[in-house]
Amino acid sequence: MSAVYNAYTFDLSIRQMLIYPNIDPVALSLGPIKVHWYGIMYLVGFAGAWFLSSLRCKKPYSPITKAQVSDMIFYAALGVILGGRIGYMLFYDFSNFIHAPWIIFKVWDGGMAFHGGLIGVILAISLFCRKYKCNVFDILDFIAPMVPIGLGAGRLGNFINGELWGRVTDSSIGIVFPNGGPLPRYPSQLLEFALEGVVLFLILWFISRKQRPRLFVSANFLLWYGLFRFIAEFFRQPDPQMGYMLFNWMTMGQLLSTPMIVVGLIILLYITTQKTQDKVKDNNAAVS
Repeated sequence: MSAVYNAYTFDLSIRQMLIYPNIDPVALSLGPIKVHWYGIMYLVGFAGAWFLSSLRCKKPYSPITKAQVSDMIFYAALGVILGGRIGYMLFYDFSNFIHAPWIIFKVWDGGMAFHGGLIGVILAISLFCRKYKCNVFDILDFIAPMVPIGLGAGRLGNFINGELWGRVTDSSIGIVFPNGGPLPRYPSQLLEFALEGVVLFLILWFISRKQRPRLFVSANFLLWYGLFRFIAEFFRQPDPQMGYMLFNWMTMGQLLSTPMIVVGLIILLYITTQKTQDKVKDNNAAVS
């Protein structure tokens, strides 16, 4: 009887589920040339980062000038694309990459990893700082609030493509994706858009409104992105070639996000400790 009831309620939830808009992943076709929404989302992310960087560089404590903004975005874009692709091959498709290394160039087949892109951006910004003789930590703090723009745009691109969908659900927010089988799934791309895009942007933008200790903004990015990604992974279907990993419930995304949380907490703890020690020294100096 309970099985019949469960089947009935699940069938009812399917009838109440959200409807996938089924947007064509190709935004524009010009003969043999096809412009995909996912590619447009990358452009939106880079353009948004450039626009906000142009505004932020006007602050008196900005580590770069407006003339350097375009170059910085160029370096960061290279880091995102190269690092994201290489990271995907190493973290999510290593076995195929070992047997056929040339598949790394088949970008039209998809496959980008945020954590690889993060490493790529850090390396690219290091080269930028070497060129302009500026502090890499200051630049990372500067660009951190702009990263969620690209993350949010990318998640919308995932949703339009009908990829990286969530786990099967019987809730009313479930969606049947074109390539996700017949059962409704969490729209995990939209959850990540909200957390990694909107909420993370608001947090970092609020924090960076005034001058902060070095690495304070970057540490908050590591901490909050790591937490949001860790949470979102509970609703997202693991990559089929990876499945569940540590403890038979953690995904690769959670494994890669855990060090971000730890490092972010350590840096914030160090900064807080240093500020406390500085205040004690100032008080002692005033008394003496």
